[in-house]
Amino acid sequence: MAFEMILVAYVLGFIASRVGLPPLVGYLVAGFVLHEMGHTAGDGVAAIADLGVLLLLFGIGLKLRPATLAKPVVWATTTAHTVVASLLIGGALLAAGIIGLPLAEDLDLGQALVLGFALSFSSTVAAVKALEDRSESTSLAGRITVGVLVVQDVFAVGYLAFTTDEPVSWWAPAVVAGVVVLRPVYGWFLTHTGHGELFPLFGLALAAGVGAAGFDLVGLKPDLGALLVGVILAGHARSGELADRILALKDLLLVGFFLSIGLAGVPPAIAWGIGGGLLLLLPLQALVFLVVITRFRVRSRTALNTTLSLATYSEFGLIVVVAAAAAGDLEPEWVSSIAVAVGLSFVGAAMLVRWREAAYRIGGSVLPRLERHPLDPEDAVIDFAGARVIVFGMGRVGEGAYDEVARRRGDVVVVVDRKAEVAAAHRAAGRNVVRGDALDGDFWSRVRFHEDVELIVVALNSHTANLECVERARAHRPLARIAAIAAYPDEVAQLRHAGVTVARNLYEEAGQALADDALSIREGRDLPGSPTAASGPV
Repeated sequence: MAFEMILVAYVLGFIASRVGLPPLVGYLVAGFVLHEMGHTAGDGVAAIADLGVLLLLFGIGLKLRPATLAKPVVWATTTAHTVVASLLIGGALLAAGIIGLPLAEDLDLGQALVLGFALSFSSTVAAVKALEDRSESTSLAGRITVGVLVVQDVFAVGYLAFTTDEPVSWWAPAVVAGVVVLRPVYGWFLTHTGHGELFPLFGLALAAGVGAAGFDLVGLKPDLGALLVGVILAGHARSGELADRILALKDLLLVGFFLSIGLAGVPPAIAWGIGGGLLLLLPLQALVFLVVITRFRVRSRTALNTTLSLATYSEFGLIVVVAAAAAGDLEPEWVSSIAVAVGLSFVGAAMLVRWREAAYRIGGSVLPRLERHPLDPEDAVIDFAGARVIVFGMGRVGEGAYDEVARRRGDVVVVVDRKAEVAAAHRAAGRNVVRGDALDGDFWSRVRFHEDVELIVVALNSHTANLECVERARAHRPLARIAAIAAYPDEVAQLRHAGVTVARNLYEEAGQALADDALSIREGRDLPGSPTAASGPV
């Protein structure tokens, strides 16, 4: 890949990010610009693009959780939306062909349905990035969104698996079984690889060298092999860490995929017209998501947040169209048209996210009518009745704060933690724990505070998170005292400036306590329960 290709991709990706769009939009444009500069998609770009797709699928496999995917709100929503959207878009394209729209007039029913199927997907990269930016990945809306994206991707991989022209070898079942049986071997290496550069390299080796290469040898789609290896490791203790480590590498390699689309040539005028026309169908797709999700006793606000996250066309759908064009099922011009539709949908999604609160206010009188009652307990209103102290974060500091308040004041404290397993473990231990993400605006919309809340303790795992939680707490309970933790003196100052009543530097006070205990032992004032209490002064 020429050096200027990297520079152009970075510059246009940077410009896209600065105006509030996903960098992928810039990469698509960069491909078109580079094509006009005389560059073509050579073997190097193709290899990078293939590796990016393999890691995309491998990462999806690592995040697959059967419990999440088994929820009807996830799999039934995805299935219903895929069917309805495929029929709606396919029908719209056939209707466009009947009235003589170029490119669409040559479509038959099968081709129209393939395009509808490809356009029924939502962008994994855009949706996950938006959730992370809003700190909503662990919210109910975030988890439904990710679950839908994963099921969509499984549908897409299933399609890709059957588009290969090569006959499947008789050895295919044995290879698939071998990949599955070797799970303990993958797990051993995953456990002992360490945390350095070997760790992401191990993920790349598994996705490309084991899954993709193994499946390719027996005539199976390499993409499916990468996904399978990821699924096999999904339950490993370090699978989440591996998914996080390969994220940057995957995103970097996917740049090659988007560049390769643009390097095929600047879309003709008809592609821009069709891409813009397809954008008009997104509100209809969004309405399907909104209606179906609320059928599962989810609040309309949660359903709206999920819908807005999914209101894009997908890079994975673009992969499906590329595969269909390569197999001769679609005209190559459709690749450029879908690329335009995907890029334009990213622009629209960025605007929708900014207008999310306004959209809910506008539809505030209509949206609740879509709800089915009683609501799912996981999405019902959280009533802090009887709580005088609320602790956010059940790490070691939060747990200590909870226990101390409970010891001194009794059953007047409730703690909020975003991890389901943490909340469940503490509830089993007799603590009053509610699952919720303090950084998720949707969580605060579900909370019902009472006037007797007098103290809020903020003990999350980062200073940025603590500041945001303090801001939300101050907005909802302006008269309550707030206590928070920090790691540095300047962070203590920032917390106090944000309105925190009590801010403590953990490391500074831990050092003071450690020195005080050590000096107490040295001076003969043994600590209760210390080893020297029985043996005498040092």
